[in-house]
Amino acid sequence: MQPTVAVFGILRFPPEQMPEVRPHLRTLVETTYRNDGCVAYDVAEDPFDPGLIRFSELWPDHESLARHLQAPHIEPWRAVARRCGLLDRKFTAYDIKGSRSV
Repeated sequence: MQPTVAVFGILRFPPEQMPEVRPHLRTLVETTYRNDGCVAYDVAEDPFDPGLIRFSELWPDHESLARHLQAPHIEPWRAVARRCGLLDRKFTAYDIKGSRSV
């Protein structure tokens, strides 16, 4: 499946909250892969900036991304994020016109 939408984003939590965040983040990622039709949904903690989580996502189309944002597992994740002291959230979607190896 060729993606047409790329999303890049960050979430920032107090570093001391990361042990609480991780299991819920894992559930979010696993559930998204199983149910939401993404091409790729990659999440990583920044090793040089404690508490910063980076997201990179590939979606087949804007409709799939919109369904993901309304999926039943998203609101529970957002509630956990708020409870764990979410400090910052920034996500941007980009239209993909083509790709090439670099």
